Amino acid sequence: MKRKKHSNKLTPELADLMATAATQAPPSTLKTIWQEFKANRPAFGSLIVVVGFIVIVILASFLINVPRMMETSIMHYYSKPFQDGLWLGADSGGRSIAQQLIVGARNSIGIALGLTVISSTWGICWGLISGYYGGKVDLVLQRIYDFMMIIPMLMTIIVLVTIIPNYNAFSLTFILAVFYWMGTSRLIRSRVLAETQKDYVAASKTSGSRDLKIIFREILPNVSSLIIVDTTLSFAENMGVETGLSYLGFGLPLGTPSLGTLIANANDPQNITQYWWTWLPAAVIIILLCLAISYIGQVIRHSTMAGQQRS
Repeated sequence: MKRKKHSNKLTPELADLMATAATQAPPSTLKTIWQEFKANRPAFGSLIVVVGFIVIVILASFLINVPRMMETSIMHYYSKPFQDGLWLGADSGGRSIAQQLIVGARNSIGIALGLTVISSTWGICWGLISGYYGGKVDLVLQRIYDFMMIIPMLMTIIVLVTIIPNYNAFSLTFILAVFYWMGTSRLIRSRVLAETQKDYVAASKTSGSRDLKIIFREILPNVSSLIIVDTTLSFAENMGVETGLSYLGFGLPLGTPSLGTLIANANDPQNITQYWWTWLPAAVIIILLCLAISYIGQVIRHSTMAGQQRS
């Protein structure tokens, strides 16, 4: 007898069900974030301002001769804004405040970006391993974490900056990264501890998947929204860290412009009242940037939480 051939064609009802499921599928995290930004005009404006400022500063900094910019010019001693061809005036050495703002913002943003990448990467890996394995591994890693927490961070950084000869922006970035990964690691660890109790992790272990595959291919995507939010907020915090150290005189080396070194001009009471242009523009920039980045982070947090609820 001849066997009946099964048809591979989808029935109209099944095709309609598949089309409906595809249209009702929850949007991706990035799409949800983008929709949230489009719906929130202040957040969208903050995003444009931050991205535009960073791009303009980076491009404009390549057109400035830094050694020549830092040369003393007696003729431009405390020149006021819009005088002698100086848009934002000059400092006590006759150096252009506008040019120092551009180069200083580039340095501060570059250090904050590098610090965010290094510290976040290390903290994420530390938290993933500690939370996934638990037990003795988690105990050892958390005792190292506790030891790092009791170290006086600011004083240690100042000592390291002082004793390291010929340090530069790269050295400062790595020194800061040694201490600024701990908050991210504890945050990721607490989330991973909850994720390891879910069924998909148990199913992967039962099927014989390797630990690294489970950690980085299954658990990591499920905590990606938390990582995005934490990284965004850490970037704003790291800008304040570098600015604060440079303000105290333990940030970038002497002669290297930074937003912190410009704000340090306010240490002189005379500058606060009479020569306000030497420090006020840098203070306004750092405040607006940190506020804008923090606001962007809050919108990302709200959108990722909404995406998780829909999914």
